[in-house]
Amino acid sequence: MLDAQLSLTQPPHNGAASSAATPRTSAFTELGAGPSAAISAATVAVLLCLWYVVTAAGWIKPLFLPSPHAVWQQFYEYLTGQANDKPLWQHLLASLLRVFSAFGLACLTAIPLGIAMGMSRVVRGICDPVLEFYRPLPPLSYLPLIIIWFGIDELPKVLLIYLSCFGPLAIAARSGMKSATQEQLHAAASMGASRWQLIRHVIVPAALPEILVGMRIAIGFGWTTLVAAEMVAASLGVGQLVLNASNFLRTDIVVMGIFVIGSVAYGFDLLMRSLERRWVPWKGRI
Repeated sequence: MLDAQLSLTQPPHNGAASSAATPRTSAFTELGAGPSAAISAATVAVLLCLWYVVTAAGWIKPLFLPSPHAVWQQFYEYLTGQANDKPLWQHLLASLLRVFSAFGLACLTAIPLGIAMGMSRVVRGICDPVLEFYRPLPPLSYLPLIIIWFGIDELPKVLLIYLSCFGPLAIAARSGMKSATQEQLHAAASMGASRWQLIRHVIVPAALPEILVGMRIAIGFGWTTLVAAEMVAASLGVGQLVLNASNFLRTDIVVMGIFVIGSVAYGFDLLMRSLERRWVPWKGRI
């Protein structure tokens, strides 16, 4: 039997109640999935119309809120290389490399650590204080130390984003280790499963939904930290583009950069949702 079986399991569920609740959950999920996309599209359309009306009526000065046409014009110029700067694809490529290299490294290190923390009281006792101490700290608070220790090359930029992604991933993996029910563990053990087979085939698959949610949260933190990371002597990057434009009060470029960052992050979140539906189709149905 597992040493951590008591700490990793939940109270057993009533079979009749669970089977009765499953059809209602499935029906609710199927009914809610369709209209949500239309509601989201309508919300975006209403916000864009409101933005156009407010700027066209002159209720807000362009310095504070540029018109959609001005933002689109800047996006077109950067996209086609007509702007007095490097093309948008170069800025976006630099930012994507920083964010996703940091996110990939965080997944390779934080998820195994979170699993180990969920399985071992010793690992949890060692790592939990350090993780919980640094996790709430804003990245700008330890940015000066990272610059002093690692200089101003690419390493501190990637490291800052990596640290912002690490905490949510480790916490999600640790929390997900409690998702396997006692019935699942007993059933696998009664069939002769070893300790590592229980971890691989029962506990980790049960933790996968929370790990995927942690990945979605972590990539959001990574994009949030991008602007702070590209403050470190960056010549390329969407965050650097936004910072440089803000110094010259180019609000139209700032808003354009915000839309680019938000659109890429939202696209990745949609990809993660698609993978979640494919890898854990049972989520929300049991």
